[in-house]
Amino acid sequence: MAGKFEMYEDKAGKYRYRLKAGNGEIIAVGEAYNSRSACEKGIESVKQNAASAPVKDLGHQEK
Repeated sequence: MAGKFEMYEDKAGKYRYRLKAGNGEIIAVGEAYNSRSACEKGIESVKQNAASAPVKDLGHQEK
């Protein structure tokens, strides 16, 4: 089973999304958005940018 984005409205009335892996584990959570359309744009941004984003290890300082 492939991963999926789930969009929902939180208790404060804000829109949020989470990304779930194929096994159902939550692997990413988005910020709170004021509108459904803004949340959808956030999801699209992750889809477009995540695959080519570099990984930066902030816990390891190179010398």
